[in-house]
Amino acid sequence: MDFGRASKETVDPTYLWIGPNEKALTGNNRISVTNTGQLMVKDFLEALSGLYTCTLSYKTIKAETQEETIIKKRYDFMIFAYREPDYSYQMALRFTTKSCIGRFNDLLFRVLKKILDNLISDLSCHVIEPSYKCHLVKVPDRGLINELFIAFQVNPFAPGWKTACNVSVDCEDITNHNILQARDRIEEFFRSQANILSHHINRSVPAMHFVDHSFQVVRMDSCRPGFGKNEGLHSNCASCCVVCSPGTFSPDVDVTCQICISVHSYGAKSCP
Repeated sequence: MDFGRASKETVDPTYLWIGPNEKALTGNNRISVTNTGQLMVKDFLEALSGLYTCTLSYKTIKAETQEETIIKKRYDFMIFAYREPDYSYQMALRFTTKSCIGRFNDLLFRVLKKILDNLISDLSCHVIEPSYKCHLVKVPDRGLINELFIAFQVNPFAPGWKTACNVSVDCEDITNHNILQARDRIEEFFRSQANILSHHINRSVPAMHFVDHSFQVVRMDSCRPGFGKNEGLHSNCASCCVVCSPGTFSPDVDVTCQICISVHSYGAKSCP
C-alpha cells in the first residue's frame, strides 16, 4: 500500500500481485507474498524483469449501519535485474632508456610484464594488451631523454578465475575485490621504484629506470552480455549494469545495449 494508506487502519486487506507475464504470482521456491502484501523474490533473474502490479482490496465499514464497501487500489512497479559492472584497470607509465634502438627495451618490457603477472597471479588477475612505444622527450633542465611509454590493462579473468568463487553464483563481488587488490599492489610496486630512485640522488642512476609521477590508472567498467548502462533510463543507478529492455540486446562485454526491434524479452544477448 502507499504511505497514506499505511498510516491508517486497514480492514480485511487482501493483495493480488500480477507479474510481467500477466499471471497472478503465487508462492513457489522463488516468489512469495507475505501476509502484509510484501512481494519477496529470491535469486532474481533477467527474465523476471518488467511490470509488476499489486492490487490492494480492503473494506470500509459504516459504524451506524455496519454496511461494508470494498475499496481497490492498484500500484504499478517497473522492476529490472541489474549487476555490478566488472572492473578492470588501464594503466600507463614511463621508463627512461638509453636508446630507442636495440633489444634491451623489449627485454625490459617482457620482464616487467612477467613481474606484474607474478605479483597478482594469486588474485586470478593478469596483464592484458600490453604495449610500448619509445619517444624522445625534452625535459626541463635535463635536455633530451629517450623514454618508453608503456600501457597495459589489468583484468580479473585470468585462466582459472572461476575456481576462486562458487560457480553457482555470480562473482562480481569476488572479482571486483580481487582487481582492487591487484591495482593496489601494482601501485605500491611502482611507488617503491620511485622510492628506490630517491635514494640514488648522489649516486649514478641506471639508464633504464621508472619515471617518477608517470604512473596513471583509469578504471574501465564492462557489463556482462544481456546488460548495459543507461543513465537516462536508470538515473537512480547510473553506474549499474541493468538488463537490456525489449527492443535492445548486448552480445558482449560492452556497456551499452544495442537496438534490435525483433527482441521482445529482457536480457537478450543476440538479435534474431
